[in-house]
Amino acid sequence: MTTATPARSRLGFWAGLGWFGLSTVLFRRRDPIVGSLIVTDRCNLACRHCAVANLRRVDYPFATLQQDLRRLRAQGVRILLLYGGEPLLWHDGTRTLRDVIAEARSLGFGWVGVVTNGTRGVDLAEADLVLVSLDGTREHHDAIRGRTYDRILAAIETATTPNLCLYMAVNRENVDDVEDVARLATALPAVRGVSYNLHTPYPGTEELALDPGQRRDVCERITTLIRDGYPVVNLAAALPRVADLSAPRPCPQCVVVEDGEQWTCGRCSEIPGLCEQCGFTFAAELSLLFCGDPAVLAEVVRRYPSLLGGRAPRP
Repeated sequence: MTTATPARSRLGFWAGLGWFGLSTVLFRRRDPIVGSLIVTDRCNLACRHCAVANLRRVDYPFATLQQDLRRLRAQGVRILLLYGGEPLLWHDGTRTLRDVIAEARSLGFGWVGVVTNGTRGVDLAEADLVLVSLDGTREHHDAIRGRTYDRILAAIETATTPNLCLYMAVNRENVDDVEDVARLATALPAVRGVSYNLHTPYPGTEELALDPGQRRDVCERITTLIRDGYPVVNLAAALPRVADLSAPRPCPQCVVVEDGEQWTCGRCSEIPGLCEQCGFTFAAELSLLFCGDPAVLAEVVRRYPSLLGGRAPRP
């Protein structure tokens, strides 16, 4: 099974990605480049902020995932994220998520990431990046996700591949923990950095939403962490537009596929009024990038090669 992409292929991938970005800005293209594939909606947790897990309780067959991957690749997607539910629960007979990653590589996806809750282990050398959900300190994380903090931290501390990124959804419960998670990311050898999202108030989770003042405060604090040298994956230049919800949306360069269905940007786009309150910072950052925002473009060129290629400098 392939665990690494040859250097020549990797160079070609980054060159192609650069051309995609430049041509998108110059010619106002709307082609997708980032694809999220839902491999299962089964999850072993019942997180308070989640409204999309365990709706069907199904692992999609490998053949279905192959069709979805081919569809994404044919559309031009080169960056792939595998989601659940909990993606590491997925199996089809003896096939596991590693087989899905191998299939994606064989089809030509140049960068493959996995988003996991970390309770099924985090060692996945086949992935370029494993984003591990950690929603604050033990007290607040466990209040949101159940008593899983110690298990996840133990998995991270014993990880054998340095391809992890902490993934925090900031809400009213854990709003005071932003700096704690950045410090934790700095201290863990296997962790490259931390990515922050703001809570998206899906129906039934509205009580966790940040108010406008809290959004501004959180974005300012994340910006301070970036300027202080913490390994934060977010873009400081985009955060004011994340705070005031003014970034263009939905982002046409992002698509989500589940069991043959496809959405632009995210599944929240089909819920009236929710897109305007979305807290998914990555989509906002990409929207601004592909609209040609000069400050966002400059920060991507300056910071992203080190963030995506290895551990960022530490404060």
